[in-house]
Amino acid sequence: MRVVYIHQYYCNPGMAGGIRSYEQARRLVARGHTVDVITTDITPGERDIGWKVTHEDGVNVHWFRVPYNNHMSYARRLRAFAEFMVLATARASRLSADLVFATSTPLTVAVPGVLAARLRRVPFVFEVRDLWPEVPIEMGALRNPVARGLAGALANFAYRNASEVIALSPGMAAGVTKRRPGTPVTVVPNAADLDLFAVDPARIKRFRAEHRWLGDRPLIVYTGALGAVNGVDYLVRAAARMRELDPDVQVLIVGHGKEWESTGRLAAELGLLDVSVRMWEKVPKSELPVILGAATMSTSMVRPIRGLWDNSANKFFDALAAARPIAINYGGWQADLLTGTGAGLVLDPHDPDAAGDVLATHARDEDWLVKARAAAHRLAVEEFSRDLLFERFEAVLDRSAGRRTVKSERS
Repeated sequence: MRVVYIHQYYCNPGMAGGIRSYEQARRLVARGHTVDVITTDITPGERDIGWKVTHEDGVNVHWFRVPYNNHMSYARRLRAFAEFMVLATARASRLSADLVFATSTPLTVAVPGVLAARLRRVPFVFEVRDLWPEVPIEMGALRNPVARGLAGALANFAYRNASEVIALSPGMAAGVTKRRPGTPVTVVPNAADLDLFAVDPARIKRFRAEHRWLGDRPLIVYTGALGAVNGVDYLVRAAARMRELDPDVQVLIVGHGKEWESTGRLAAELGLLDVSVRMWEKVPKSELPVILGAATMSTSMVRPIRGLWDNSANKFFDALAAARPIAINYGGWQADLLTGTGAGLVLDPHDPDAAGDVLATHARDEDWLVKARAAAHRLAVEEFSRDLLFERFEAVLDRSAGRRTVKSERS
């Protein structure tokens, strides 16, 4: 099967960001499929006009330089989305395909997906990573009635034209069927990359020894975006309480985003920055395993908004892959998993001081840590391993391509 795979912000392990598309694409190739990924190059520097094609583990990756970062204005980001939409439509339409697959965000990637599929007369499969426009509306980020209407129409357009939709969480799947009942939806959450996070203990020991501020102290980490939805200031406020209770507990924040500077300022104002809270710029995915391996516990944070509970954050599954307990400050399906298995903690989203109490206590509770690590590892192996979830993903593509084959035979 020839698959055209549209993902505006595709990353490989040498880049900072989620590698879901990379892992899925290379597994498709290993199964005998041909995959062309269409994406953007957003690395800083001079802009080169034109497509660049690289070959990564058998996957053909088509890059076009479209500048983008979280510090851009809303209008500038919309321009980047629109530019990629036009470029990707033209590129995808020229490639041979038996199926076109597009993964959000942004939601605008559905347009080149649908148009290319129609032009090639092949099925279209759409993957929903965030519910739009429901989440930005609930956050108050999308207030204009016209903009809401257009975003809703775009979501309807994507779901209506998809032979099947993949959703990254049960809540997202429910949101799709609520908007368009009858749409075939399969849940394929983010995954635990067990091989990637299998780190030599000697590397972890060396990492701790090289950072004198860490040594053998407890380490709580946050890895990922520092955007408006994440609210990582919550963790900094919890760290202030932890410092009162146990000054040796260290917090490491690794990431990037619009709230990077404000989070750093808060840590400095509380007297924590470079004392008990460290902030590192984002690192390539390949460097995360040793950081999580050195961690006592990982964390995942969102603002206290109900729609954000349905997330499928990579950091949650990275922690499971590293067999590390994870603490979250939201409810929903991940909270139910942690409560039911003992693989982590669910913190009060409105009380960072109480969270600090809980984190400080559990960071020193060796009995709990041993059990939680084992529970996290079981979840990674039995429910969220990349190989396991890939089977579900490939089955969706096979079903969609099979429907087309049946129709062609009948005609």
